[in-house]
Amino acid sequence: MTPRLLEPHAVSTLLDQGALLVDIRDADEHARERIPGARHIPFARLADVGPLAGSGTLVVFHCRSGNRTRMHAQALAARAPGDARILEGGLDAWKRAGLPVVQDRSQPLELQRQVQIVAGTLVTLGVVLGLAVSPWFHLLSGLVGGGLVFAGVSGFCGLARVLARLPWNRRGLAA
Repeated sequence: MTPRLLEPHAVSTLLDQGALLVDIRDADEHARERIPGARHIPFARLADVGPLAGSGTLVVFHCRSGNRTRMHAQALAARAPGDARILEGGLDAWKRAGLPVVQDRSQPLELQRQVQIVAGTLVTLGVVLGLAVSPWFHLLSGLVGGGLVFAGVSGFCGLARVLARLPWNRRGLAA
């Protein structure tokens, strides 16, 4: 059975009544910003975790925008001991509703955002240098674009792996 979507204020009320909120985002996302009291279990590790709650406990799942939870709705419902729901619009909708969030700006940006920033910078640099210095610099833009296509097709992003090893990201993931 597909879990029903609930708007943020309805979820907040259910949390006050004892429902369990489960954040399925990755560790780097959770470390920087989260809903107070949400239990963090990344989707990739959800199957390895024992019972989420007692049999009578309502479980509400959330991600950042609601896309991941909707995409994996059946699998999430199967992990709930009883009834399961999804926070419609995820953390973004929760914030728009004016509900409380915990933010730790000392944590690094989410790894995916870092990849976007670096890739965009390299493509722009390749174009500018290709126009101003030598057309050979356009190869840089082509290589980055090819790397992004490869990452999308294969699921392996070398740039993300390199960025994850940088000191500020290792600290953020350890938190």
